[in-house]
Amino acid sequence: MEWDLIGILATIAFLAGFFDAIAGGGGLITLPALFLAGIEPISAMATNKLQATSASISATVTFARNGLIEWRNSVFLVLFSLLGGVSGALFVSVVSKRVLEACVPILLIVVAIYFIFAPKLSGRSNRKRISVLLFSFLIAPVLGFYDGIFGPGTGSFLMMSFMFFCGLEMMQAMSFTKLANASCNIGALFIFITKGVIIWPLALAMAIASFAGAQLGARYAVKIGPRLVRPMLILVCCVLAIKLISAENNPLRIMILNLL
Repeated sequence: MEWDLIGILATIAFLAGFFDAIAGGGGLITLPALFLAGIEPISAMATNKLQATSASISATVTFARNGLIEWRNSVFLVLFSLLGGVSGALFVSVVSKRVLEACVPILLIVVAIYFIFAPKLSGRSNRKRISVLLFSFLIAPVLGFYDGIFGPGTGSFLMMSFMFFCGLEMMQAMSFTKLANASCNIGALFIFITKGVIIWPLALAMAIASFAGAQLGARYAVKIGPRLVRPMLILVCCVLAIKLISAENNPLRIMILNLL
């Protein structure tokens, strides 16, 4: 790849990391940016997965150092989240390029809509519907599969699910979320590495830039706040998704034009 393109995408990753630390959803920016750069869909997803994995592992290590990870209750959560990520990455590896080009913009807009209407998280616990163990068997592999085939929004989906289904308080739900997210990321990344579809110079540059952006974003999170950043994040995501759909060779655009 040309170094100027790597520099541009690394800058985008820095901004995405900054937004992600404040409001979440940084992958909504980096993934369409990789597509718009002309990178093959599977390589774009795999390259994006490296930075997502490094961020989730970093967050999990931080939680573990502070004694916030309940390792005894997380064995099956780790296992089935990882298997979900593996199966999702295997599935997306065999999907045709044209299908990915058509589906990714739609998924981006769907996730953006979720971020618009997602209920505000409350620190108090909800009614417990299932145990964390049952969650590990039933829900973790499904969300892990989603993370393997796409990714953006997985952390938010896990967080909401832990609080709704398991009745966990926010901090406890967050600790399980970090561990599950890191596990499915690692599973998906392993498959992408074995498939040889990661563009390593770009992936490493974006991972470093995203980490730096997240560090800066964490410092400004209180001053700026998610209320200001999230609408900007959603707007950028939708603009990029529409740009993808409007590309001349996008199969979804061709299908719409044929229907008209």
